[in-house]
Amino acid sequence: MKIVIIGAGEVGFHIASRLALESKDVVVVDYSAEALQRLTDSVDVQTVIGSGSSPSILESAGIREAEIMLAVTDSDEVNLVACLVADTLAPATKKLARLRGADFEHYHESFKTNAPHIDTVINPDIEVVRTIERLMQVPGAVDVGDFADGRIKFVGIHLEAGSRLDGVRLAELGNVLQEDRPLIAAVVRDEQLIVPTGRNHLRAGDLIYFICEEKDLISQLAIFDKQVTPVRRILIVGGGRIGYRLARRLEEKSLACKLIEKRPERCDLLAERLDRTVVLRGDGSDQSLLVEENIQDMDLVVTLTGDEETNILASLLAKRLGAAKTITQIDKFSYFPLMSTIGIEQVVSPRLSAINSILQHIRRGKVLSAISIKGEAGEVMEALALPTSDIVSKPLKRISFPKGAMVAGIIRGETIIIPDGDSVIEPDDRIIIFATRTAVRGVEKMLAVKLEYV
Repeated sequence: MKIVIIGAGEVGFHIASRLALESKDVVVVDYSAEALQRLTDSVDVQTVIGSGSSPSILESAGIREAEIMLAVTDSDEVNLVACLVADTLAPATKKLARLRGADFEHYHESFKTNAPHIDTVINPDIEVVRTIERLMQVPGAVDVGDFADGRIKFVGIHLEAGSRLDGVRLAELGNVLQEDRPLIAAVVRDEQLIVPTGRNHLRAGDLIYFICEEKDLISQLAIFDKQVTPVRRILIVGGGRIGYRLARRLEEKSLACKLIEKRPERCDLLAERLDRTVVLRGDGSDQSLLVEENIQDMDLVVTLTGDEETNILASLLAKRLGAAKTITQIDKFSYFPLMSTIGIEQVVSPRLSAINSILQHIRRGKVLSAISIKGEAGEVMEALALPTSDIVSKPLKRISFPKGAMVAGIIRGETIIIPDGDSVIEPDDRIIIFATRTAVRGVEKMLAVKLEYV
């Protein structure tokens, strides 16, 4: 598979890095020699210096031979023109574009059916708001993913000291728990992702990822001593694109919301466009302002300014002043491992949201959705098992999955199966597969060869 990526920023860099590790033929185009040098210092990819909207540059990048082009620069206009030029030069190449401007939102479908014929339009702002809404539904979770149209939850939670599961071997969970044991798909310990077996022990401080049906979520969380408490009062720090979009969604849900924004002209615009949200002019990291607005009564504080250091500071301050929960927007991937160390657990990232959206569209096989976990340490995919596949009609324990991969769920019509070794995948089942980063290539090969070529 040959992939041309327009833009060597954070999204382009991390997508290129991941695909290169999976032995794909990757060419990255960017006008910044420094950005390209940073990329080639880390991974084995080809680079072309120049604008991705230039026909000659796209020709030299090999656009005519590419299966996929990803336009992920910080400029919506460059991404659109790059897709338009690619549509002229290589109509068969699948095109994905990141478009963040609200002005383009109503034209996404038109861009698909008319020139530049973009196959998939990705708006990271929309994806981040969806992520925040999922985290709001499970306040005790670090990560929450939806599969099977929301009927299956993929949840990451920290195991607290004093938990009845601290020190328990996975094979003995059934002896400790009277209720149904959860399907634990992954454990992150000391920043290392582990695909556990029955011999592994759980330890306090572990980040545990488990799979369950939506209807069982509350009881499964209770196993880990987590309670689901409703979120009714929310404070948003930052009134940019994402803050405004989130406030609108909260208004639709009739939730009490306050929004703090520094810029006076932006405050005026927000006050005009929002109906029930209380818009406050000020600094979200100003302790006196937070106290004045009764921060201790807030069920949730979401920090969404364009400066991640401000977001971190405002979240820490809000927690210290008594806010129940915080969600913090972070864009630098290098910050991710530090967050839990300083007491910030729920993190969202427009860049990571964009990467998750892109992944499902560049995987071989009938992949319906894909979610990165723990930054980029692993991936969870939802795929369709076709009747011609060798994966069907035999117990999972007889299928040779790559090391570091496992089937975490089977959806058969309206029935959801949390599998064990004796479970059998049938034709047209939707399957949820967890894989570490090193196992993704093997899983993708299995999906491509045994399920379907896209």
